[in-house]
Amino acid sequence: MRSVRSAVALAGALALSLVAGCAKGGGAGAGGNTVTYWLWDANQLPAYQACAKGFEKENPGLKVKISQLGWDDYWTKLTASFIAGTEPDVFTDHIQKFGQFADLKVLEPLDDLGIDASDYQPGLADNWIGQDGRRYGAPKDWDTVALFYNKKMTQSAGLTPQQLNSLAWNPKDGGTFEKAIAHLTVDVHGKRGDELGFDKHHVKVYGLATGGGGDGDGQSTWSSFAASAGWNYTDKKRWGEKYRYDSKTFQSVITWYFGLAKKGYMAPLTDYSAGANPANAQVAAGKAATALDGAWMLSTYAAMKGITFGTAFTPAGPTGKRATMMNGLADSITKNAHNKEGARKWVRYLSSDACQSVVGRYGIVFPATPEGTKAAVAAYGKKGIDVTAFTEPVTDKKDFRTFTFPITNYAADVFALMHPAMQGIYGSGRSVGSLDQTNDQINLILSQ
Repeated sequence: MRSVRSAVALAGALALSLVAGCAKGGGAGAGGNTVTYWLWDANQLPAYQACAKGFEKENPGLKVKISQLGWDDYWTKLTASFIAGTEPDVFTDHIQKFGQFADLKVLEPLDDLGIDASDYQPGLADNWIGQDGRRYGAPKDWDTVALFYNKKMTQSAGLTPQQLNSLAWNPKDGGTFEKAIAHLTVDVHGKRGDELGFDKHHVKVYGLATGGGGDGDGQSTWSSFAASAGWNYTDKKRWGEKYRYDSKTFQSVITWYFGLAKKGYMAPLTDYSAGANPANAQVAAGKAATALDGAWMLSTYAAMKGITFGTAFTPAGPTGKRATMMNGLADSITKNAHNKEGARKWVRYLSSDACQSVVGRYGIVFPATPEGTKAAVAAYGKKGIDVTAFTEPVTDKKDFRTFTFPITNYAADVFALMHPAMQGIYGSGRSVGSLDQTNDQINLILSQ
């Protein structure tokens, strides 16, 4: 849900750039005393409805109207609203989207809100500074990626939680991580992936679920492996000017990672569907023993019938460190918001402990403030969910590396090129070396 699966079409982005300056904010038809707010996660809706009540109590006369849409519909409707002038006052923003929105000047700068980076988990606030040095997002929450596993299957395979938390990998032989995934794989005849006679063409349970090709970010697929091998998406931490998909290190990671499917240890691309059969659904159906997935999926795994799950750290890589993407959402105000003053008050409230502690107590997501995070950890604990695999990487910089989505211009164009490129490598036997040409095309676009 946090990965960008539907890019803003290039034609739409062009239209957006042409009309953004002249469209009049309609605020989706709301009145002057109402602040309109859009989000996509249905699981978080009750938490933000509770925040709205607190906000309205502190701000008599102001009302918050919340609209929730599914992930794909959300971005399609939001883009259309900018063009039509019916955009909301405030919306939940994604790190890969805001760069293009800021460049098209449809976002309102938030420098006057008094956002202090030290009030949030390290790095979250800095990600929302545009190339012009202005802030366009107030930190909302964060997430990391870990290895979810079916406890019954790992116990049957003789793998303990301690072993799963101490796995390591390398692109040559896969290390102890590949050995574990192979041992968890079982064919239709009951043979494990590391046993003689294993039939990779007729697998009953895969050791690792597939999350698809990973597009250009690989958030819950290959990104942890690439980062733990020392690779970076671009030449700069933020607002890079050159992508590095042509890196030999990156290509060796991709060769190994998708090679797990060729060996029969990881589910093939044909098993994956973002809507109907994502990684968590493969685990729920008993078709996969483990899955790399994000913290935002904890409640989903906890709700699986007949399955008790555990979580483990991502495996240590050639650098000696474990790595996980640390993504963070933010709230942004639209340039043509019909109620800017109310929007500013609402965003200031959303980014405060007053709201984030409330959100944390729902145990759905990790809010951006330390107090909000503390409340979330306690809430997950009451549900019997251990979140150490997600929280420790944020505090332990010695053994873990956290990194963000690539933050550059033309994110939609990068997606449009990398999505078919990675799908082709994973599912159609396309050469990993073909990424050299794709990378050149991307960098040519960035140089314009």
